[in-house]
Amino acid sequence: MPRVSEAHLAARRQQILDAARVCFTRNGFHATSMQDVIAEAGLSVGAVYRYFRSKEELVAAIAEQIVGPIGSQLGRIVSAEPPLPLVEVLRRVLATVEPQLGPDGAFRFAMQVWAESFRNPAFADLVRRIYGQLRGHFEVLARHAVQAGELPPETDIEGAGAALFGLVPGYGVQRVLIGHPDPETYLAGVRALLDAKMSG
Repeated sequence: MPRVSEAHLAARRQQILDAARVCFTRNGFHATSMQDVIAEAGLSVGAVYRYFRSKEELVAAIAEQIVGPIGSQLGRIVSAEPPLPLVEVLRRVLATVEPQLGPDGAFRFAMQVWAESFRNPAFADLVRRIYGQLRGHFEVLARHAVQAGELPPETDIEGAGAALFGLVPGYGVQRVLIGHPDPETYLAGVRALLDAKMSG
């Protein structure tokens, strides 16, 4: 019997993930069963369970696919040499996030994961791990901002990194739920707050 190629295995795995994402987007995690994913993928039960044993495994794999490229791009933005000003970093981060805010975008998927994490320990661990990694980039950003004089020398780096990171999901939630503000309005508000802090 001919051996199945790695490319075929990868394509089949992606077919299942694409089907799961369609189901989760359409019905939410709680209302989606493995049978729904199997039907959407058009595969046999055995074919799907060969790759993923549960919804939690599907969610984790989709989350890794989403966060991997975003984390890499975020790392490049935050670690640019010479370091970029705070508002410019946020402008570029929001430009990365903006395409993911539509009906089929990754941000709505993320919001479902957040909600599910309150009742599912596996999801809670996933959120804690992924967002801990992303927040680390913003601690680098805060350190650069202190060195550049954008933030006071006595700034708590961990606290400032957490606050700066919070600006990104905060923007996304507002855009998804109420449709505004637009990026420039949001950045103008961030700039005003930073200026007030430095002049205070």
